[in-house]
Amino acid sequence: MCGICGIVGPACQNEENTRILHNMMHSLAHRGPDGAGVHGDDHHLFGHRRLAVIDLDHGQQPMVSDDGNLVLIYNGEIYNYPELRQQLLRKGQRFRSFSDTEVLLRLYETFGPECLERINGMFAFAIFNKREQSLFCARDPFGIKPLYYAVTPSGELLFASEIKALFHHPELPVRLHQPALFEYLTFQFCLNGSSLFQGVRALPPAHTLEWRHGWEQPRLKRYWQVDYTIDDSHSEAYFTDRLLLLLQDAVRQQMVSDVPLGCYLSGGLDSGVVTTLAALQHGAGMPVFNGRFDESPAYDESAHARAIAEMNGCRLEVITPTAQQFMDCLPGLIYAMDEPAAGPGLFPQYLVSRQAREQVTVVLSGLGGDELFGGYARYLVAYLEQCLKGAIFETREEDKHILTLESIIANLPLLKQYVPMLQSFWKEGLFEAMDRRYFRLVDRCHLLTSLLHPDLTRHYDAELLFGTFREIFQRSETSSYLNRMTAFDQQTLLPALLQVEDRVSMAVSLESRVPLLDTRLASLAASIPPRIKYKNGEMKAIFRQSVRNLLPRSVLNRKDKMGFPVPLNEWWQTGIIREFVTDILLSERCLTRGVFNRESLSRTLNAADFRFDRQIWGALSLELWFRQFFDGEAATTRMPTS
Repeated sequence: MCGICGIVGPACQNEENTRILHNMMHSLAHRGPDGAGVHGDDHHLFGHRRLAVIDLDHGQQPMVSDDGNLVLIYNGEIYNYPELRQQLLRKGQRFRSFSDTEVLLRLYETFGPECLERINGMFAFAIFNKREQSLFCARDPFGIKPLYYAVTPSGELLFASEIKALFHHPELPVRLHQPALFEYLTFQFCLNGSSLFQGVRALPPAHTLEWRHGWEQPRLKRYWQVDYTIDDSHSEAYFTDRLLLLLQDAVRQQMVSDVPLGCYLSGGLDSGVVTTLAALQHGAGMPVFNGRFDESPAYDESAHARAIAEMNGCRLEVITPTAQQFMDCLPGLIYAMDEPAAGPGLFPQYLVSRQAREQVTVVLSGLGGDELFGGYARYLVAYLEQCLKGAIFETREEDKHILTLESIIANLPLLKQYVPMLQSFWKEGLFEAMDRRYFRLVDRCHLLTSLLHPDLTRHYDAELLFGTFREIFQRSETSSYLNRMTAFDQQTLLPALLQVEDRVSMAVSLESRVPLLDTRLASLAASIPPRIKYKNGEMKAIFRQSVRNLLPRSVLNRKDKMGFPVPLNEWWQTGIIREFVTDILLSERCLTRGVFNRESLSRTLNAADFRFDRQIWGALSLELWFRQFFDGEAATTRMPTS
């Protein structure tokens, strides 16, 4: 795992650019404390910070091909690199090391861009071809590893693992990209590679980038996407067995490491499965890490985590974050994120990562199962309406893939805790088209609109945003509502969650791996008939069936899905964080920024029935982001070490 950055353009290797590159590398030092390397010529400068995980004594970067033509910098892990290395040896390639970095270089030498078809891993890499004076970059299929880029007015292309590194270039000033701000306010993330910074874009997941001097913009190309062709030729038993085999192999491959390894263990289904399969490979004593809060049982899954740990002989460490740590860490976390965070869960995730780093260098995470197999309650909320619509109007919008109203009734009690969502969702627009209804479920702009300055809201165009949403929602070629919902989340929400996963782990130089995000698993999940995958309206039904023998019954049968909630409302009610929040949101700096409505924000924070909800979290996160990147506070922000 590493941090990469580069400058590509004519007459690139000069004193000024060399200074800029070193500053970029310095801002990425947390991603790679084990080494640094630079390589360049008149047309490119590459910088690399290394976190050594495989072949610790070799694999330094930038890595240059034997003939000196190709230069590689790379962030990530190629999990099937031992098999690829053997294939390349049979083709006559020679190796200087046992690193996956060299396998990637030799693979590109042999197959060019088509090498991506053979790789199973998480990655963002850049290769410069000196003879052709061209740049080739690629990002993994799910966007596990980040890569951002910008083109300067003078025609240089900049790229880096984190946005903050790009701003060391004097031709890239920090400016707000207002259209992306409206995307953030609506979805809590940006769409189609846009960022909140003008001129800065993310290379989308499963895309390549090509660049040559003289091009106004780099050329992007998608190299992989999920195929939603439904497989009606196999039985439920087949899919159950096949899924378990792929889960076992994905975890096996991602256990490869020359440094200590452990697992995040929330106590939920996904992290429990990953931990169990990893423990079978690791043996007794594998360290696992759980986060919980003292304030209420609603914030504590540690009993479930302990049951899984004891069943597998793991060493469980429980971390209990505090309100004081929240106040101490939050400004630095927003800076680490590069952009405002979608939810407060990044705070406990960071503290768990920090504690884990004291024992291990690599952790396995259960992230991704909800997006692949339908694990969010909103899917059931949406499907309940769809089933009612089909029953009332006798429609078959989904052809044979629709679930019947009768089949999902048994699982409707799961929605008891989501009655407010149902009330809000059904208030208007009932039985509209699928895309319009799912947009209503994921649209969060109403949470913040009442707090925004009128000069800002008058530029908000809901229909324009819906059009962007609709293009993504309709992109997957499937008639299944469930598949369209999960496909949208895989392309948008999942990269946002992975951004949090990447930043909070790499902030402490910890490599986080996500075995459930394996393209083989994604392809299998997409091919399973919805009536099997989401049987009887049960969230992740096929996944539960496949792993039924891997977990304690108390975990397998849980109905209290948590996520990683933070007791912000309890801390507010007891006054612990009230001064911290009001000092930020009611400051003259915040109220004169032109983003928030002074009267509305003050009235909301001083209301007798105030609750610290996502509305206030969004405002707090956004204001701290402005302070870090626009007011220059990042220069004095330091993340506490304890």
